[in-house]
Amino acid sequence: MRNLAVLAGLGIGLVVAATLLGGKPAAIGGGVALLAQLWAVALLRPRMRAPNPEFMARWLGGMGIRLLGVGVVLIVSATLPALLGYLGVLLPLLFLETRFLR
Repeated sequence: MRNLAVLAGLGIGLVVAATLLGGKPAAIGGGVALLAQLWAVALLRPRMRAPNPEFMARWLGGMGIRLLGVGVVLIVSATLPALLGYLGVLLPLLFLETRFLR
């Protein structure tokens, strides 16, 4: 639970940075990315040590959530700052994901 709170705090910091750089559309994209990443990590974390089929099902579910996030950003705010905000928040969180799944 503590790791998820740290991930959320880091994500909020990234959303603030994206907002300062790109304005409201970047804030929307960053917020969607943060929610998608938190949801994906919360989905995968309970099954980290599960047999491979269960683990892969959860992992693919997390990837689907992230893809759904891209769709939401495209529907809500189809602007370049929104997409850059999404990527600017999601990619650092995605690279740090393994630290938060321990």
